[in-house]
Amino acid sequence: MATMVFVNFPVNDLAASTTFYEKLGFKKNENFSDHNASCMVWDENFNIMLLVHDFYQSFIEERKVSDTQKTSGALIAFSLESAEAVKNFGELAKENGGHVYQVESGMPEEDGYGLEVQDLDGNTLEPMWMKM
Repeated sequence: MATMVFVNFPVNDLAASTTFYEKLGFKKNENFSDHNASCMVWDENFNIMLLVHDFYQSFIEERKVSDTQKTSGALIAFSLESAEAVKNFGELAKENGGHVYQVESGMPEEDGYGLEVQDLDGNTLEPMWMKM
């Protein structure tokens, strides 16, 4: 069995964040979703758990939930099939309220391309493509 990855993001507005990720192409898994969380599925191995702050807090004990608009705790990189797919992902994010920054890799675009995409709460994804 392949390893499944579940990235957990704290969010302020679960409904708005769920809609944002659906517009990026994620599918909501109702079996792992409720009023505290939305399980957003990219593929059979990669999932993002959107958790309301109180629920997220229950996993981290006395530590504070980061304000990801001001600080960065993680960059979640994942591969897409082409540079064009990365650009399309970034455009969808912008159209739906996200922020997008191009990653300067120092290599020509025909060898690799990446973006930093911040969701509505500042959580950061890095869609990327590299020529193999």
